[in-house]
Amino acid sequence: MPRKIMIVDDEMHLARILQFTLEHAGYDVVTAFDGKEALDALECEVPDLVILDLMLPIVDGYKICNIIKNGDRFRDTPVIILSARDFGKEKLDEPLNADLLMEKPFNTKHLLDEISRLLG
Repeated sequence: MPRKIMIVDDEMHLARILQFTLEHAGYDVVTAFDGKEALDALECEVPDLVILDLMLPIVDGYKICNIIKNGDRFRDTPVIILSARDFGKEKLDEPLNADLLMEKPFNTKHLLDEISRLLG
């Protein structure tokens, strides 16, 4: 049974490219395009990993990451933050308990390698 990855990004074009790439790599993919849609999806989906943008409409990625990592249900679910923020230069708006921070644009092979590593 393929591992399930949830992509949460309001850039629909990027989310669809990621979805295609991950499905081609053998993963089952669920997408959400804003924070509320992601939270709603988490009510019925149990992803093995979440790829999350920080700057999202309705509910931002900081809140979603903290909900995932601080709750009992998804505490051990790896979260990759994929953002246009420059993590080396910009201070984060609030602490993140993510497993990996990646900047856009990103290297697809590196992302796939990190997903594989995080999923064991």
